[in-house]
Amino acid sequence: MSNDALINELAANLAPVQRRSILRETGFIVALGVVELALFLGVGLMRPDMGQAIAVPYMWWKLGSLAVLVGLCSAIAIRSFSPTSSPRRGLIAAAATALAAALVGALIDPGAAAGATILERLSPVEGIVCAACIIVLSLPMLGMLAILMRRGAPTHPEASALAIGLTAGSWGAFVFAFCCRANDPLYVTTWYLLGGGAVAAIARAVLPRKFRL
Repeated sequence: MSNDALINELAANLAPVQRRSILRETGFIVALGVVELALFLGVGLMRPDMGQAIAVPYMWWKLGSLAVLVGLCSAIAIRSFSPTSSPRRGLIAAAATALAAALVGALIDPGAAAGATILERLSPVEGIVCAACIIVLSLPMLGMLAILMRRGAPTHPEASALAIGLTAGSWGAFVFAFCCRANDPLYVTTWYLLGGGAVAAIARAVLPRKFRL
């Protein structure tokens, strides 16, 4: 059998593959985010004093920092699904952004932590619940990004998986921030980082297995 005949036979039953579209994939992520946030707020989980809290610089820092991280990590993840793209520099930029946000948070004093000890400020029991909620809220976004990764052709699956985990973890923290009543930057930085970091670790451990030969 000639090479041409062999190629034609092998390709005869192949289904056409839809070409990747970054705009379409971004649309999927945005649509999922809008639906999840709408459902979350629609069931009345938003903190009751949000009308007053939104005018405080602390809330601008919390929501703004998380929104920037979600946008940055989403772009890094989507780009990483291309075989010609490496997300390593993007991951460094995301880490630097998170560090900068934490440093800015350290300069903010909402007045709620005056006279409290470190343990009281961290409130471990509530903090663990907070981190667990972030993990749960990140799962829909984690699933969506995992599907998009499977449809792509990442040549750095470990780094892509980490970018996915950071995106999902940041998104889960962003959604949870609308109901979280904690006003202490130390509490937020500690437990939000723990929850988002757990999501990133899970994604990094699980997702690359589908791309290993």
